[in-house]
Amino acid sequence: MRVALYARVSTLNGQNPETQLVELREYCARREWRIEGEYVDAGVSGSKDSRPSLNRLMAHAHQRRFDAILVWKLDRFGRSLKHLVTAITELEALGVTFVSLKDNWDLGTPSGRLMFQIVGAMAEFERELIRERIRAGMRRRRLEGLSLGRAPIQVDHARLVADRLSGMSLTKVAKKYSVSRASVVRFTREALKREAAQGVEFPLAAAAQEPAVCVA
Repeated sequence: MRVALYARVSTLNGQNPETQLVELREYCARREWRIEGEYVDAGVSGSKDSRPSLNRLMAHAHQRRFDAILVWKLDRFGRSLKHLVTAITELEALGVTFVSLKDNWDLGTPSGRLMFQIVGAMAEFERELIRERIRAGMRRRRLEGLSLGRAPIQVDHARLVADRLSGMSLTKVAKKYSVSRASVVRFTREALKREAAQGVEFPLAAAAQEPAVCVA
């Protein structure tokens, strides 16, 4: 069977992926598996959404360059229970089995597939707990008369418009008041419309007519 090895260490300070690879190679030799490639992420945290070698490994799995992936432990591969289940489900659909050496987990066996079903159920249970905590928090805020979501940013519109019409650039005004460039344009136009509706002659500064080309 063709197999790909995956190893990861979070830091290079006292950790060496070769420690994992040595055991993985020995296991392959005992099982008479042919190693098609070794994918190593060194100094990369498991919480990272993107890991170069893991991304390459999954891309090669789609190309069916190997029949199985062998890892030292589950936590070397998955960044979370959800990610682990999603990745293994994807591999299963591709016909690539997954083996974790230290966890004695081989999805090519009935016991391994059973364990995966249990892990999948645990992941779903974890998601439901998170949803329930969120819903409970929202109910509590409603009962307390609190608004949901982020608190609105307090902006001195009059000063913002004055700075903009004085010639200050969109970028500088946006940065000064911690709003987007589009918001600066909108606030300025709204202020000018209010002045016009009140019958006040207010010269429309050319700068205030600049379109919003970037939203912070």
